[in-house]
Amino acid sequence: MSQETLQAPEPEVLAEDFLLDPYPTYARLRERTPVAHLVLNGMPMWLVVRYAEARAALTEPGLVKDAERSARVIARRMGVEPAEQPEKSLGERMLVNHMLNMDPPDHTRLRKLVAKAFTARQIQGMRPRIERIVAQLLDGIAGQEEVDLLKVLGYPLPITLISDMIGVPKADQATFGAWSNILTMAGRPEELQQVADQMATYLVGLIADKRAAPADDLITGLIEARDNGDRLSENELVSMVFQLLVAGYETTTHLIGNGVLALLRHPDQLAALRADRSLLPGAVEEFCRYDNSLHLSTISITAQPVEIGGVRIPADEFVLVSFGSANHDASRFPDPERFDIRRPTGGHLAFGHGLHHCMGAPLARLQTELALGALLDRFERIELAVRPDELRYQMNATRGLEALPVRLVR
Repeated sequence: MSQETLQAPEPEVLAEDFLLDPYPTYARLRERTPVAHLVLNGMPMWLVVRYAEARAALTEPGLVKDAERSARVIARRMGVEPAEQPEKSLGERMLVNHMLNMDPPDHTRLRKLVAKAFTARQIQGMRPRIERIVAQLLDGIAGQEEVDLLKVLGYPLPITLISDMIGVPKADQATFGAWSNILTMAGRPEELQQVADQMATYLVGLIADKRAAPADDLITGLIEARDNGDRLSENELVSMVFQLLVAGYETTTHLIGNGVLALLRHPDQLAALRADRSLLPGAVEEFCRYDNSLHLSTISITAQPVEIGGVRIPADEFVLVSFGSANHDASRFPDPERFDIRRPTGGHLAFGHGLHHCMGAPLARLQTELALGALLDRFERIELAVRPDELRYQMNATRGLEALPVRLVR
């Protein structure tokens, strides 16, 4: 324990404007402390906001993923005995046993079984498929001068790709996407439970179909995955497919939307990219740093008192790492509010760090790069169709636009 351990004040309740534009709040918090004590969605927790402390927290052994411990702490805070808590629904039982909610050894075991589908070679092999999907989607808006870019490209690209990878029939993909949207938004608890139950029921049936008739898709691969005789249980299969769907869909949608908006609001950067397409990979990395779609880590709980950046967090406290804030820490990225596609962005935390670094990050990058490249190839001009202050954001763990109206000139 350091000699100058900081004592955090009473938790601050964040104002509603935090959801619309969190960066001023992040800047204020970073000035004050490396770890802020806040109330988010009605729950007191600790938010790690500086870069060095964020990296440290993501590898801190005292921060754990422990669903049972978390449930006991929540019950205690609500004054409810564990025995009095209602029985979990099908969705609650079937959709939570995935890697984001686990630590070793379970996390190590599951990641090893799934990793074969996300090698660099496998991801690059998807390039032609992604290019075809993008081309088909842009063909579909031929002749339209004004569109919602999220509706016509940002949403359908990743949901089509991840559904094809998983093995979801085309007829079900729109429903699958709608379920995912609801589950990643802060909706009513009863609606979330209903949709989670529907998705769990659907996935159980889909997995049964793949067992009966194996295909060239990820579900079949997961069913057949073996490691020294180890295999995924039925519950783990359902949870894993759910994680791959949600993680591979919403974050990519908003990475594309947030990135295109950043370019439209910085015409000099858009012009540089048009003039030199070799800047595309670096532009995607700057999208990730500047306004990433994944702003917050999944929740951890302190298994014991933990010190991060000189701030002592007691045992049984909830902790989140703010990737969005860490990526705007001037101690790591000089002049962090400046959008610069030539900036060295190495080390940004847009996809996490350490054990839970996003396995699908290369796929999100590739989709964003190919979507943006196709837009620049097809359209001589891309302009916002509304004033910037008319745009609206949604933000939970992901931060993204509700819509991105643009004018397109071929």
